[in-house]
Amino acid sequence: MDAIPDRVKVAVIGAGQAGLSVAYYLRRFELVADEDFVMLDRAPGPGGAWQHRWSSLRLGTAHRVNDLPGMGDLGLSFETADRSLPAKEVVADYYGRFEEHFDLRVHRPINVRRVSNDGADLRIEFEDLSPQPLEDLKTRGFFARRRRTFQEPESPAVPSGEVRTQFLVNATGTWGSPFVPFYPGMAEYTGRHVHTSDYVSAEDFRDQHVVVVGGGTSAIGFMLELEAVTAGLTWVSRRPIDWLDRQELDLEGASAAVSRQDEAARAGRALPSVVSGTGVPKNRRIAAGIERGLLRARPMFDRIEGARVVWNDGTSARADAIIWATGFRPELRHLAPLKLRERAGGVTVGQGAAWQDPRIFLAGYGPQASTIGANRAGRMIARQIMAIL
Repeated sequence: MDAIPDRVKVAVIGAGQAGLSVAYYLRRFELVADEDFVMLDRAPGPGGAWQHRWSSLRLGTAHRVNDLPGMGDLGLSFETADRSLPAKEVVADYYGRFEEHFDLRVHRPINVRRVSNDGADLRIEFEDLSPQPLEDLKTRGFFARRRRTFQEPESPAVPSGEVRTQFLVNATGTWGSPFVPFYPGMAEYTGRHVHTSDYVSAEDFRDQHVVVVGGGTSAIGFMLELEAVTAGLTWVSRRPIDWLDRQELDLEGASAAVSRQDEAARAGRALPSVVSGTGVPKNRRIAAGIERGLLRARPMFDRIEGARVVWNDGTSARADAIIWATGFRPELRHLAPLKLRERAGGVTVGQGAAWQDPRIFLAGYGPQASTIGANRAGRMIARQIMAIL
């Protein structure tokens, strides 16, 4: 990999669907990677967040993966991809071929620690993680990371560097910022906490009593996978599940979700859950799970005692492990020095641009989330940048 340039016109942080979409359109405007723009990605390889997902997940059972703009030039489409292979492998392969074909020269694994003002430019401070053993580059568990904060010394210093840019496109997504709500007794829990980002295989829970928390497609997928291997399985959700009598989310439902995300982003509020506004379509596998009584969520428990979850009415369920399928939040910590976050909890964004700083664009944020409209956002953001350059 070539050296990261000292200064560029545009820096793109993140090489998932949103980041690659922006880069594709920058190339269409004849900008050259590592001369006019630079791409920085924390992951060890191509594939965005998909490379971290569990191996049993297939394209046919996950959220629909949209084709990248220009992917047809390579003769590739997720619509015709091999659904017998793990989704993580298919997406990583396709994204890697896309990066090579369009000469995007993605630098990885580069961890951006801080973005700050440097006169008219923005200064990006980063760590180069490549000299470290591969095992140290893998995503570590949410709860393990929290424990290390208080119990372990800092990791050895890694090479660092800086790059200055006129414009920043933040496309870091959400995978690096898992969300877990607090419930009394969590710290004293004697079982195992697992977040979606930590989940590897159903076999890890064989013959255990497991509680799955969450009302979205990940929680439902875990229930269906765990049914045959666990000794006991309980599903809880903080809200009733809105089942839809159709195989897939229709255009009206998707458009409504986009509108709610856009409204929140423009107001600087924390972004709402997509599934809370769209409902869950009942495909054949889910419908069968409902019919046999598996997919019936209990209300959220009130506390954790020992290795059990307990409701206010005194009922309880054994929990050797609790899987928190409770979603993610936008990963924006590295932008903290720019003070973009509003009191309402979010960043005010309109048409992909941060309203408080016209040099900064957020791709894959709010209505441009990768499962909804990242490709359209890529074109929109690239056009705005080119209009100013």
